[in-house]
Amino acid sequence: MITKPGDVVLIHRQGEPVAYARVEQIIADVKPQWWQIELKLLVVPDQPATWILKEEYIDGEEFSMGGEKMRLERLPEPKGFAEPEPEPPKKPQGGGNGDKVVSLASRREER
Repeated sequence: MITKPGDVVLIHRQGEPVAYARVEQIIADVKPQWWQIELKLLVVPDQPATWILKEEYIDGEEFSMGGEKMRLERLPEPKGFAEPEPEPPKKPQGGGNGDKVVSLASRREER
């Protein structure tokens, strides 16, 4: 499955784009080969929706819902929004030989 939680999809109805949604969760349905896809429709106010679809429908193939042609289009991740890499730990400043632990309790008593 290409589409995963966190992806943003464009929902098409009858060949026309109608709304954006974020995929919240995809879990197996009781019917084999079907999935429950939880969406958060990005409208004001946001709306939750759960659809039961086959994997190929989640990944962009056309399907029918209530007699209307539907399709989900997974949007690419925006450029420059990749998760930042963690910074390496900083070395202690000064000429110390390691980390220094300062007790806050002892600092309060000094006042």
